Amino acid sequence: MKGFGIIKGLGVTLKHIYDTYAEDFKTGRKRYYNEAGVRMRMTPDTKGIFTVNYPEERLPVAENFRFVPFLVYEEEEGEKVPRCTACGICSKVCPTQCIWITRAEDPETGKPLKTPAEFYIDIDLCMNCGFCAEYCPFDAIKMDHDYELASYDRMQNNIYDKERLLKPASYYAEIRPLHYAREKQAKAEEAAKKAARRRPRE
Repeated sequence: MKGFGIIKGLGVTLKHIYDTYAEDFKTGRKRYYNEAGVRMRMTPDTKGIFTVNYPEERLPVAENFRFVPFLVYEEEEGEKVPRCTACGICSKVCPTQCIWITRAEDPETGKPLKTPAEFYIDIDLCMNCGFCAEYCPFDAIKMDHDYELASYDRMQNNIYDKERLLKPASYYAEIRPLHYAREKQAKAEEAAKKAARRRPRE
């Protein structure tokens, strides 16, 4: 029968519309939130249309979600101390070559210092692969959750410098609590091993 596919498709649409109103009348706005009261994503067994009124409402971002990288710094005596040592591994493994680093130098001796003088990331080139964060031996660069980066001026807004990339370790702990806890535990275990090796044998 000609046109049966169209009728079948319209039937599916009408069922979704009916289920939407039926579920909204039955459970109200509660169906959009989990037991902890946090906005949740649609699941395969969700009935009806699942709508998020963005930007007023936002879905929670998964911990492993990755977007533009950022540099982690530690607070020491009120100063920002970047974990980055300007080793350049992140720029070498970057597939799109969107990272540029210049190592700082001692103004008196001219010797290189283990900190970046300049650090740039072109977020238009970055493909958010996470290689820079994966290969960094100092846990100095991490993938951010901030995805609202629309702008009108590419050169001014889409090339991030060091100051714009720097974020505290507390921010990293907030957006990736499980990763942060694992890294902290691994560092504590490594420090304990080093201390055990330094301890004189009886």
